[in-house]
Amino acid sequence: MNPLAQTAMTAAEDMRRQLTAKAVEDMEFRQQLVADPKAVIEQEFGISVPDDLNVQVHESSEETLHLALPASPELSEKQLDQIAAGLSCCL
Repeated sequence: MNPLAQTAMTAAEDMRRQLTAKAVEDMEFRQQLVADPKAVIEQEFGISVPDDLNVQVHESSEETLHLALPASPELSEKQLDQIAAGLSCCL
């Protein structure tokens, strides 16, 4: 895997862990994260989420378990350029 892609995937996974941990502890934060994930990510990490990046938050329940797979390790040239420029936080 491309080292830049690995770094980006690791950063995105670290962000997911931090957001999940806070959402488990703070119900108000959880509600905000579900309602407007981009705004919460921007506020929590001081970054700008690109307009063309779709962020969805799904809550598991007793009846439904959501499994999220990471992005493909194959990044496009556009994605690599955005990462290199510090314009992309999440893959």
